[in-house]
Amino acid sequence: MIDVTKIRKDFPILKREVNGKPLVYLDNAATSQTPQQVIDVIVDYYQNYNANIHRGVHALSQEATDKYEVARQTIQKHFNAKESYEIIFTSGTTHSINIVANGFTTLLEKGDEILVSAMEHHSNIVPWQMLAERTGAVLKVIPMNLDGELRMDVYDDLLSNKTKLVFCNHISNALGTINPIKEIIDKAHAVGAAVLIDGAQAAPHIKADMQKLDVDFYTASAHKICGPTGVGMLYGKEEWLNKLPPYQGGGEMIAEVTFEKTTYADLPHKFEAGTPNICGGIAFGAALDYMNSIGFEAIAEYEHELLEYATKELLKIEGLKIYGTAKNKTSVISFNIEGLHPYDIGSILDKLGVAVRTGHHCAQPIMDFYKIPGTVRASFSFYNTMDEVDVLVAAVIRAKGMLE
Repeated sequence: MIDVTKIRKDFPILKREVNGKPLVYLDNAATSQTPQQVIDVIVDYYQNYNANIHRGVHALSQEATDKYEVARQTIQKHFNAKESYEIIFTSGTTHSINIVANGFTTLLEKGDEILVSAMEHHSNIVPWQMLAERTGAVLKVIPMNLDGELRMDVYDDLLSNKTKLVFCNHISNALGTINPIKEIIDKAHAVGAAVLIDGAQAAPHIKADMQKLDVDFYTASAHKICGPTGVGMLYGKEEWLNKLPPYQGGGEMIAEVTFEKTTYADLPHKFEAGTPNICGGIAFGAALDYMNSIGFEAIAEYEHELLEYATKELLKIEGLKIYGTAKNKTSVISFNIEGLHPYDIGSILDKLGVAVRTGHHCAQPIMDFYKIPGTVRASFSFYNTMDEVDVLVAAVIRAKGMLE
């Protein structure tokens, strides 16, 4: 088991108060908190070797370049990509998905079919809708059941030789469902379709193996994994990345430029135009090192205990309903209380020092499916405690009493 008391000392923000109450941070699905070890890496960059990368012959530039590329190798190792150049630094999952969606503009024809799951974040819906509008491709939806699990029988029926691309999240940000992505990938490949998996919510909980999954594209954002905002990664198989055109033009992504013709750089630079978030990339690697020092198996085991305890205690509250009751889920609980608006509950919880998310969680189709305006979402991380669960439950009971 992990030593939560020791781990919490790594996170300065957990010592603060909100509205005169000790902070209970349960909005980890939106963004995780950052340990001192990663903050120190960020400060070290700006204090000691702040310089642009890949272009300079001076010492600072070379040091920054080396550390940036070591971070890429750290990410490669963590996700078990075959080559480091299959890891593209991006501004985050949304940017990563848009790179692929833009690239498939040249690969799809009118009448081709692309499949999306019913439980996607808007960032894994809207780019594909835009792609369908540009190309004439047909967007089809893999439905889910009331437990928040994908209808794999319908998925089987939707797949055909017209299917060119399947995109699905590894874990639902709104429901916590862990999707059977290996099955999804294998069945898509059987009909010749490529697969993009949105790993933004999975990366804090699961150490995904690119080669075992045999996935074509996988995305993650550092800020969900104890890293900084504004940086993430796109993994793509080399063969696919070579097929896609560059997403942006500019410096760094070129091999040679004349006014008559420009040739593009090799991977990964082909997709990394302009000055990147250098410090963010280096800190991304440091965040993965930090989490691996704790161990993802230990993290998953502890977070599951938090999930089970919180679920049991919350369900004791009369009128409380949890949305997302899949057999295989991670530490996210979305709930409502009969007759009460989620925003009102969330506002009172904030006054009591408890940070949760309210609304549709950028997953409006899920809310439409359940015919609700949104939910209260409590999402747990390895630095949360059972005592904090008790504070949450007491705060929900108090909010219910005030609003009824």
